[in-house]
Amino acid sequence: MSTPLAALLAAAVGAVLGGCFNPLARRLPHARPVARPELVALATAALAAGVVLARHGTTARVLGVALTAVLVAVSVIDIQSHRIPNLITGPAALLAVALGLALHPAGVPAQLLAGIAGAGFLFVFAVADPRGLGMGDVKLAGVLGLYLGGAVAVALFAGVVAAALAGLGVIARHGVSVGRRTGIPLGPFLALGACVALGVGPQLLHWYATRTPGI
Repeated sequence: MSTPLAALLAAAVGAVLGGCFNPLARRLPHARPVARPELVALATAALAAGVVLARHGTTARVLGVALTAVLVAVSVIDIQSHRIPNLITGPAALLAVALGLALHPAGVPAQLLAGIAGAGFLFVFAVADPRGLGMGDVKLAGVLGLYLGGAVAVALFAGVVAAALAGLGVIARHGVSVGRRTGIPLGPFLALGACVALGVGPQLLHWYATRTPGI
């Protein structure tokens, strides 16, 4: 199948997955249907097509397309309620492992290692500052590792930096006292970082490895 055709197919799959958001939201705690569900479907379709255009190999593309639906849903719900439901991250994690077993069994150990590393990285911050970082964010980081592999490092770095810049922006606009009380959901920023990783994650890792002595 040619890449343009595969991208169109991925967009169609993404549109269907994104179109399931409102029915899903009605069944999830801390989530509510959106007024413009077509925008959720469109965003998921665009990201899914972008994954196919940016990534190579069936496994990477299938995992990436599946991840886009998770990213959009998590972002919307986290913005709505500052919660990331286990009923999304749990099934998403199981799906990632199932797809890995079906498409590339030899890569599953690396998937699991990346998932543990991603969750472990944010777990340290969650323990240090429970008010600023929830376990939902930790679980989402683990899910990103299962889908992105080593590129989860890019996703976490980009997501945390973007969230920090947003926090500084709030402080600059409203002052330190208000900024400290303003909760910023991390999920959308981790999703943004994951999109960066889906697009150029392997390239950035290769660039870093070739310019860092001893790697």
